Amino acid sequence: MAEVSVVTERLPKSQIGMTIDVPADVVDATYERVLNRLASRAKIEGFRPGRAPRALVEARVGAAAVREEVVETMVPEVLQQALVKESIDAIDNPDVEVVELERGRPAKLKATVSVMPDVTLADVSTLTVPAPDHSHEVSDEMLERRLDDLREPMAEITPVEREVRVGDIAVIDVDVEVDGAVVESETRKSTEAEVKDGVLLPELVAVLPGAFTDETREASVHFPDDYTEPRLAGKDATIRVTVRGVKEKVMPALDDALVQSLTNGKQETVVAYRQAVREELEASAKALERMEREQAVVKALVDASSVEVPDALVDRELTSELEALERTLSRQGLKLDRYLQYLGKTVDQWMDERRPEAISRLKVDLVLGEFARRGGLEPTDEETVKFLDEQAEQDEELKAQVAALRKSAAARRYFASRLRRRRVLDRLLDLTG
Repeated sequence: MAEVSVVTERLPKSQIGMTIDVPADVVDATYERVLNRLASRAKIEGFRPGRAPRALVEARVGAAAVREEVVETMVPEVLQQALVKESIDAIDNPDVEVVELERGRPAKLKATVSVMPDVTLADVSTLTVPAPDHSHEVSDEMLERRLDDLREPMAEITPVEREVRVGDIAVIDVDVEVDGAVVESETRKSTEAEVKDGVLLPELVAVLPGAFTDETREASVHFPDDYTEPRLAGKDATIRVTVRGVKEKVMPALDDALVQSLTNGKQETVVAYRQAVREELEASAKALERMEREQAVVKALVDASSVEVPDALVDRELTSELEALERTLSRQGLKLDRYLQYLGKTVDQWMDERRPEAISRLKVDLVLGEFARRGGLEPTDEETVKFLDEQAEQDEELKAQVAALRKSAAARRYFASRLRRRRVLDRLLDLTG
């Protein structure tokens, strides 16, 4: 194929416009290929397949149909040649307009294609990273709560004849009503639930204490948009809870014998055990402090940098998110269209609501990706495989799959991405103190 002539221009939203001139001999050669193909398929009386004159085939098929097939044949080839010639890495299918196309004459195409955006990266040394407004110091109260949690599996559960208190096990019937109708899938009978935050909804923890057996309490609850029961997703509902019984949880005394049982003999005294638990909490607090510091530094860098996220990237991100939601719903025996119907939303409305969050995620990825590129933080294949092996050593499930993961291109990309992100965060923390 003779070379095409390409003139490019930068357009807003990370797009490139291309004006492509196609030599007349390429146009004519494409017409010949198309007519040969049509002739081999055409059934024209008096001629064997492929033997009818090209002019007769064209007259029978019609000039417009022939031109359309020429466009479908030539445009992808010409576009690919133009993209390679101009070293353009497209992230979506080009939008193409055929301006001129006539046999015996050069053709002219106009195309618009999205590319990865340019990132104006902020100078890390100038970033202002706010100090945390709270402390993760391990208090005596936190230590006592953790010791209670560790003893909890060994607690004795005893039925009592009194009102519900925080920390009790309540035997309850549950009904959930929305729009005047009970949602049967959420109904529970004589189910046991501990009355404390993190186990029951905060609204229920607020109303249940003080209730006696056979007493009913109500709470108004707003369910999140992504709640798995479609009839409740994004809705305000009333939860009615009837107490059927109360059980008290009695913790065992923390003594040396219990400590030895809890730790399989690793700790022998209460004093040593308390110190070990405190050290674990302090290690967790340090990890949490680091994570919050990382988040603050990343936010400062992204806010101070500039990048215009292409619509094509956002659409791809939202499509991937929607497909993940559809797979999740399918595992629960639900259909996506039915789920959206319960939400009262179309696919476009669902995507529009999530677009700002998708743009934010992509901006973070693009800024950190540019920081990694400039800092030479991209891992090699050897470094990625080594990192994969290190992660597998810490995870029994990964360890069993490590051979397959090493051979998987998708797995290597995933672990390369994780290693890159770790290197970026380490470098950012070093540079910002």
